[in-house]
Amino acid sequence: MLTAVAAIFVFLMVILFHEFGHFVIAKAVGIKVNEFSIGMGPKVFQKEKGETKYSIRALPIGGYVSMEGEDENSNDPRSFSKVPAISRIAVVVAGATMNFILAIIVLSIVSFNVGMPTTTILETIEGSPAESVGLKNGDKIININDVQIKDWDSIINEINNSDPNEDMNVAILRDGETFNYTLKPQISNDDRVIIGIVPVSEKSFLAAIKGGLQKTGSMLLLMFDFIKMLFRGKVSTKDLSGPVGVIYTIGEAAKYGFTNLLYLMGFISVNLGFFNLLPLPALDGSRVVFLSLEIIRGKAIDPEKEGFIHFVGFVLLILLMLTVTYSDIIRFNIFRR
Repeated sequence: MLTAVAAIFVFLMVILFHEFGHFVIAKAVGIKVNEFSIGMGPKVFQKEKGETKYSIRALPIGGYVSMEGEDENSNDPRSFSKVPAISRIAVVVAGATMNFILAIIVLSIVSFNVGMPTTTILETIEGSPAESVGLKNGDKIININDVQIKDWDSIINEINNSDPNEDMNVAILRDGETFNYTLKPQISNDDRVIIGIVPVSEKSFLAAIKGGLQKTGSMLLLMFDFIKMLFRGKVSTKDLSGPVGVIYTIGEAAKYGFTNLLYLMGFISVNLGFFNLLPLPALDGSRVVFLSLEIIRGKAIDPEKEGFIHFVGFVLLILLMLTVTYSDIIRFNIFRR
């Protein structure tokens, strides 16, 4: 039951933010929006305001925006195909943009809940290099190997990029005075270079926003790294997860609390936004490509040809999803539980 509720919550939020992005920009550029729906399937409730119907449907697994002339021919001067191509591009990319905004919001909440690590030492780990040379709680690290330290990420980067076989110079600020220490880092059980310090965590609104932005940026970099690995042949269907795998992961995250669930929501939202912008048929990214070509050529691509390309892409995506779903079922032993 927990898995079902958590999965509905995550999918509903991620997809709703995506569709809300399309809705808001479509309204802003003058496109007629026929319906904005929360949920899918049979209609439970509907209210019409102005030219738009606002619906709640039975299946709480997302939502959609129905724009005039988006998927059919329309002579309405405010239909999707009648507005300038640049406006249509703005509508198309707005969905992914809202996914990134959702990620920043929920990851900022996560950062506030857990606190953002600072450059001040809370404690040193017993038997660690930091303890052995005399680093203490309250010490503020200001320099490592002659590189100025600005935040906790700077500390992590300098330590991770250091040679564990060479001495490390650490400058700290203590009671207004600067002290210099020389220590030799060590390798942890998970093959990381460490010196054995735990930072003081700060909980503030500005620190949380900064944390949300940093976490979202880090997740986007992971997406680019994934694409690089894909082109290098280092990724197979075993490394992908479909709806079954995602729901299983959401259920596991929910067991460890709401903060963990929000972190996973942020990650899923970044994933959805990023992959939607890839120039693959049936995705928003491919529509941006066609609209860009329309701007360059001065006329639209033949709708039938574009529609066929999107259809082929959609079929291939469904086949990939079925393959990944089967892999998820085998991996997580779904039917043996």
